[in-house]
Amino acid sequence: MTNISEKTAEQPTDQTDVGTAPGGTRIEPSGRPDRRRRVLLMTVAAVTIMGLAALLFGGVLFNPAAASGSEQTMTATQIIPLVILVVMFVVATKWPLNIGVMGLVASFGVGYFMLGMSDKEILEDFPASIVLTIIGVTYFFSMAQRNGSIDIIVQTCVRLVRGKTMLLPWVFFLLAAALTALGTFSPAAVALLAPAALGLAYESRIHPVLMGAFVINGAHAGGFSPLSVAGVLVHDIALKNGFPISQGGLFTASFALNFILSALTIVLFALLGKLRDKHANEYAGLDTPRTGRPGGQQIFTLVLIAAILVCTLGFHLPIGFVALSAGLLLAFVKEHKTFIGGVSWSTVLLVAGMITYVSLLQHVGVIDTLAEMALALGAPLLIALVLCYVIGVGSAFASSTALLTAFIPMAGPLLATSSLSASGTVAALAIAATVVDVSPFSTDGALVVANARDNDRQRVYRQLMMYAGGVVLVAPALAWALLVPTGVM
Repeated sequence: MTNISEKTAEQPTDQTDVGTAPGGTRIEPSGRPDRRRRVLLMTVAAVTIMGLAALLFGGVLFNPAAASGSEQTMTATQIIPLVILVVMFVVATKWPLNIGVMGLVASFGVGYFMLGMSDKEILEDFPASIVLTIIGVTYFFSMAQRNGSIDIIVQTCVRLVRGKTMLLPWVFFLLAAALTALGTFSPAAVALLAPAALGLAYESRIHPVLMGAFVINGAHAGGFSPLSVAGVLVHDIALKNGFPISQGGLFTASFALNFILSALTIVLFALLGKLRDKHANEYAGLDTPRTGRPGGQQIFTLVLIAAILVCTLGFHLPIGFVALSAGLLLAFVKEHKTFIGGVSWSTVLLVAGMITYVSLLQHVGVIDTLAEMALALGAPLLIALVLCYVIGVGSAFASSTALLTAFIPMAGPLLATSSLSASGTVAALAIAATVVDVSPFSTDGALVVANARDNDRQRVYRQLMMYAGGVVLVAPALAWALLVPTGVM
């Protein structure tokens, strides 16, 4: 994310959202302290403490015999990195530091000095493909945005909806769902749609966080179709572990829950008075003037966008490399030095640092130990709820695919010793792992932040993080309540 100007730093666009931008820019409050942020932090801290208490002591309360037989506890090498993660969040909230940089430094400190790992071992799970995706997409689409090509797409979409702008989020929801249902990875679908969706949000005075949430929810709604990679992966893992599930049921459940979550998002923004973004006009058109008929450079850019769609959707080529190649071609048309700054380097550091550190937590067994503590609780419904929350919270910062691969087999003993529906339980875990990817620490959320206007990225980052916090608290419980106790699948 690019740095904002001093003028923007001195005059925050929303006094209720002050603090630290993801790029490390500190915004001083111009009024009273932000009480809502304190309440949010206290709520998350309280939920975290209660969750850990449930894992640590729940087994004794709900199943004393099992707890006395084989008590599972966390070791010092697991507790210390987990505490460091909490400290990083507190520091990043209070001081102008990029939490991704802290994550990389903490990975080195914990890995090298505590675990005796080499630098290659520490960086073994460095998310190179995600980093390349963010670099390639933001590099190319920064060119497309600054030369007016994205504005042409936006203005065309505005004319097509004939003034019914509140239908636009649903249009992007369905479009994203169609892309992922046909086999596109959700980050690729978000990367393809986010530039036009965010630009359209500014143009139509729709809150950019609302529009970004609809794009991400839509991508997840179709993400478990029988044709999608994620749908096939979850089905194969379940089948391999002896509890086959319904692929059609998984897809239907994922689509329905993401649809419900999107409708609840509309209600939430309406209650908060943010359905229409009063700040949108301050950012609309900052990068490019209004355009009439497309010129030669814009036509070439639109052709390249179509080529990216064909290459990624038709031939399943990695969007990072494709976008970089398209950006290189576009650079021959116009001097490209000014567009290098369009790469969201702060987002790259943010995602890379956090995923690297959370991968280190997985390496020392923090995620596995928490899951084993959950299994010690004894009550099947409670275990399923705790697993949904553990995989949901973990997926907000780490790879959803990796966590699904690890957690679905853990549900085997639970399903073998209870009457819980295999399809419903696995679907709840899969949805809990993906629906939280609105977090700016995940690839999808980071792409939304990266495609916000330069002078608005800090506001979008903070409000998306607050929205993601609510999703993390609500969505796993919603998935569990609708799919596990009801036995609908």
